[in-house]
Amino acid sequence: MTEVRVNSRICGFTHIVRGKRDGKKIIVDIDTPCEKIKKMSHLEVDMMDLFDIKDNLVMEKAKEARCTPTCLVPCAVMHVCCIEADFMSDTLAKETGSISIDFL
Repeated sequence: MTEVRVNSRICGFTHIVRGKRDGKKIIVDIDTPCEKIKKMSHLEVDMMDLFDIKDNLVMEKAKEARCTPTCLVPCAVMHVCCIEADFMSDTLAKETGSISIDFL
């Protein structure tokens, strides 16, 4: 299982995204206080959906939930899915620790 914390400091929310591979799907659950993200808090993402940044279930559900274009949660979900699908190194992600956007 892969687990990440998303600190959305601009909107004041912290989210926990958990994913686990189940055959050719990644089952994703999100613990969140955000009403919009709650609408997409359980996903079954087909591994084939991980190859396109626009046309995939995660972005479709984020759009349906009316997430802002700057919401970090869909990106975090994609990271979790890619790690679970072995498209991204779990070890490298853990060694890196975090990624960030710094406003200068």
